[in-house]
Amino acid sequence: PDDAAHHVEVVLSRPKQHRGSVYCLGFNPTGELLATGSNDKTLRLMAFNTEHCKIGAETELNIHDGTVRDLIFMEDKMSRSTILVSGGAGNCRIHLTDCTTGQPLSSYQGHTAPILGLYTWCNGYFVSCSQDKTIRFWDIRGPEAVNIISPKCKTSNAPVTSVCVDPSGKLLVSGHEDASVMLYDIVGGRTVQIYRPHGDEVRTVRFSNAAYYLLSGSYDKRVVITDMRGDLMTPLMYLPVAEHNDKVIQCR
Repeated sequence: PDDAAHHVEVVLSRPKQHRGSVYCLGFNPTGELLATGSNDKTLRLMAFNTEHCKIGAETELNIHDGTVRDLIFMEDKMSRSTILVSGGAGNCRIHLTDCTTGQPLSSYQGHTAPILGLYTWCNGYFVSCSQDKTIRFWDIRGPEAVNIISPKCKTSNAPVTSVCVDPSGKLLVSGHEDASVMLYDIVGGRTVQIYRPHGDEVRTVRFSNAAYYLLSGSYDKRVVITDMRGDLMTPLMYLPVAEHNDKVIQCR
């Protein structure tokens, strides 16, 4: 039947990737690098053959002193290199690593509680969110956050679990522990609106490629799609599109 579950073929499995639970993973934009982070406090950076789905040269990075909660890849067009950005618990620092050499480039301090999410949308800039209820914008050319969104800005007063920015770099969306999703005007420095499409903690938010839709996943076991077309100041239309047997941690 048309609605029958499709068989999914596993092309690569590594049962002992880390000494602890794997909390995050990601590919670089070309798919030639794969990185994973764990509560064993390490990152593993691997060359990946997309044609044969095989892992090549591998490097273990011991730069964190707590659980690695999220990671992203950035392309530094100035040096033509790939940078791995990672953050988590422990001292709550964000670390930048040169993927060519495997050497640390720099680290950023500012968050006062575990970093839960990272996102990049253009060359040289990324954003982080944290259990400390703040969202911080960073420029890799400078040592400190270039912008900070906190509850003082009349935003959600709950820890921020996930964050993303639309392709224009003007609209930020964040997911929160209190089941809320916030839309924030980066240029205007104001909250557009806060709505609650879920019944429990929101763990992941992501735009579609053209940012017409927003996908969110939650501890309420549901995945919800929100229509982002039209006036974002008015109530948004959203619809559950999937339901799992347990908490939804991530969706894309």
